[in-house]
Amino acid sequence: MMFGLRACATMVMGVALAVGVAAGPAAGQPQAGAPGPLPVPFDLGAGILPAGLFPEQAPPGANDWDCKPTAAHPNPVILVNPTATSQAIAWQAGAPYLKNNGYCVFTFNYGNMAWLPGEIPTQALGDIRTSAQQLAEVVQRVRAATGVDKVDLVGHSQGGGILAFYYLNVLGGFDKVDKMVGISPSNHGTTLNEIAYLRSFIPPVGRWIYDRIGDIAPALIQQAIGEGIAEQVYGGGDTRPGVTYTTLVSKYDEVVTPFDQQYLSGPNVTNILLQDGCADDRSEHLSTMYSERVWRFVLNALSPATATPVPCFPVSPFFPGVR
Repeated sequence: MMFGLRACATMVMGVALAVGVAAGPAAGQPQAGAPGPLPVPFDLGAGILPAGLFPEQAPPGANDWDCKPTAAHPNPVILVNPTATSQAIAWQAGAPYLKNNGYCVFTFNYGNMAWLPGEIPTQALGDIRTSAQQLAEVVQRVRAATGVDKVDLVGHSQGGGILAFYYLNVLGGFDKVDKMVGISPSNHGTTLNEIAYLRSFIPPVGRWIYDRIGDIAPALIQQAIGEGIAEQVYGGGDTRPGVTYTTLVSKYDEVVTPFDQQYLSGPNVTNILLQDGCADDRSEHLSTMYSERVWRFVLNALSPATATPVPCFPVSPFFPGVR
């Protein structure tokens, strides 16, 4: 989603972390709940530098096209990044964490605008309908490579919300997906921390500015409350048969606002508020990508038969892995 002022501040802090501000667990160090050979940096800075400089490079643990799902984890997992990021920025923690826990993991970039160079960190800005077609192609490729009927989707913001649901609900992808896990998902539209109301501010100037943003980066505006694409995606109901849904939501989210817009209604839905029973979790929109608590919940959602309690420990916006 589009970054509000607080989200921009979070990004700046992420850059500071990446160049050496010492706090929280050190990037590259395995954390509790992340067994295996790959380091799992629950550290927002790990997604900025150097990973952010190489958007086409898959994160550790992802895109092993020879990986074959096991009986314990029969569905490959496709990670779908949020707006204005790339696979490299978003999944430096999530991809190795899931790989260490026995999953075949796949990532990709989508929605690059024609006016931007191809290999830049800012991806996922293009028309959501076109991006959903790209997701459909990746799902098909993963199914063919791994020999499975269904995949699991885990996405953040646009990637766990309206984009994924356009694929599921409009393109009919629900029959190829077993579990859908949305982290801070952009379901049902957002006020963009009130930025969406720019369109009615000092008319017609506000609307003109708003429309120009939509021309430059359609996905930003398509996720706003009141835009027609949300009605197309969710108007026939949030869910579809055969899919199990989990949403992971923070009440401190300053981008997908109001935060309760993220919740889903329907059968086979579990809505989790990260602060329920854990007031110390102060995750906001960006930091949920790198929160150890979030990834423990993701693991439980992907394998409910082996789910374990997720402990409460302090999670700050800037240091999501801090204990």
